[in-house]
Amino acid sequence: MSKAKAAKKKKVHSDRKTVRMKIVLSATCEACPTPCARGIRYRERMRMPGAVGRGVPCILTRTVG
Repeated sequence: MSKAKAAKKKKVHSDRKTVRMKIVLSATCEACPTPCARGIRYRERMRMPGAVGRGVPCILTRTVG
């Protein structure tokens, strides 16, 4: 396919905003001054023996972009 015949992609502008949150581990949730329900559940799960955690999205670190 030559460069002249390559299809150009149209940019679609969406009115929808994306929300991003940082992933935090249980140590960060423990030190949080305003604990949320999701963080409390995650901390309790991580206190069990053999628990493996990958973190939870923190609502306090939310950014809209």
